[in-house]
Amino acid sequence: MFQQLIDGFGTALTPTHIAMAAIGVLLGTAIGVLPGIGPAMAVALLLPVTYGLEPTGAFIMFAGIYYGGMFGGSTTSILLNTPGESAAVVAAIDGNPMARKGRGAQALAAAAIGHFVGGILGTIALVVLAPVIAKHAVDIGAPDLFAIMVLAFIAVTSVLGSSRIRGVASLLIGLTIGLVGLDEMTGQQRLTFGSLHLADGIDVVIVAVALFAVGESLWVAAHLRRNAFKPIPVGRPWLSRADLKRTWKPWLRGPLIGFPFGAVPAGGAEIPTFLSYVTEKRLSKHKDEFGKGAIEGVAGPEATASASAAGTLVSMLTLGLPTTAVAAVMLAAFQQYGIQPGPLLFERESSLVWGLIASLFVGLTLLLVLNLPLAPLWAKLLRIPRPYLYAGILFFASVGAYAVNADIFDLLVMFVIGLIGFAMRRYGLPVLPAIIGVILGPAAEQQMRRALQLSDGSLTGLFNTPFAIVVYVIILVILFFPLIKRFLPARPTASEAEPKDKVDA
Repeated sequence: MFQQLIDGFGTALTPTHIAMAAIGVLLGTAIGVLPGIGPAMAVALLLPVTYGLEPTGAFIMFAGIYYGGMFGGSTTSILLNTPGESAAVVAAIDGNPMARKGRGAQALAAAAIGHFVGGILGTIALVVLAPVIAKHAVDIGAPDLFAIMVLAFIAVTSVLGSSRIRGVASLLIGLTIGLVGLDEMTGQQRLTFGSLHLADGIDVVIVAVALFAVGESLWVAAHLRRNAFKPIPVGRPWLSRADLKRTWKPWLRGPLIGFPFGAVPAGGAEIPTFLSYVTEKRLSKHKDEFGKGAIEGVAGPEATASASAAGTLVSMLTLGLPTTAVAAVMLAAFQQYGIQPGPLLFERESSLVWGLIASLFVGLTLLLVLNLPLAPLWAKLLRIPRPYLYAGILFFASVGAYAVNADIFDLLVMFVIGLIGFAMRRYGLPVLPAIIGVILGPAAEQQMRRALQLSDGSLTGLFNTPFAIVVYVIILVILFFPLIKRFLPARPTASEAEPKDKVDA
């Protein structure tokens, strides 16, 4: 394993690939720092740019875009109190008050170093665990794979958003889009409406760009405020000895929370960042500063988010399951090159995978070295007027969609799906279940059909292995947990416990 990692560094440290990583980090940060744009949208917008690149270089650039976009989203949260993605929400709780107190540079430094430490520790865990999981995953059959995909569907609709019904509705939209085209087994047309353009289905890249870029741009345009944002000026990021004393433990604790949640299907970075924030608040000696500018409230969650990003690559590379929106777009990029992530990826594409993993170390180092001095420059990007910004996004989205097949029809499809994305935001439907439905829907259908064929059409073929049964039990727990929670004994509140304490005294 370590020999393969060394070989991966040999691939990642070539001048061309170092340049790819640097370009990815800079592009990801530049796009991620803009208001309302997160890493998923950055990767979706830049996905068509990599069409002419060889696969290894393209994915090294994607890795840089991923981490650069996350750092950019944190910058926006700290300086504007406008998170570019859900994982950056927690950074705004204490980061923005720090910036308003004139400590924006320290908040950005705590975030940048937190991303570096969390990403490095998460990637080390990825190196250790991913080959082991891939080795055992080779024995997973069609019923097991279908059960895992159903778990991803159920988890992503239950964890994200304020309503399970909205999550299911979003998932159904994605599954419906995934059905468009010819049935692989029968050759029958499905939802093509007699159009030959839809016979090959709708490209996942077009769906991702439409839902993220077009849908978000239309939504922001509909709610565009006339008063311009006024970002807080910031100098060169730095940390004093007292700041380092308060941040080094949160940096190390963050990956312990973030990586496991990222590796779990549909885990993401939202829940672990909030858990990290609560943990740091309980362990801190400065509890009264939380919510008013505690540096631990920035350092811990940012390290957690970065480690969670490394965790998402475990399930994506070994099982082909995207657990976040960025992983879903990266999975689409793999499919664009005719590569299917899964248990056999480490054997068939060993050079690419280990080059990608090694490039994570390189990209994180470049992220720290380049972005700390360039923080004042990124802050100036926030002054771009929003009408110009989102007009540019729509332009690049259109160029990218046209570049997929050089077909005007793809542009029409993109804007139709973009309107669907706008409607989803209007009615509070999360976007991630739709993207996962588009990508995993056809694969889940294929595995279900294989399992039924092996059992001669008997439904027992879907749960005739111990692994599948365990997964379905987990699914039932997720589905019925709100009902089970009602029967659990409620914990007494502080007001209820206070009279008893006085009596005892």
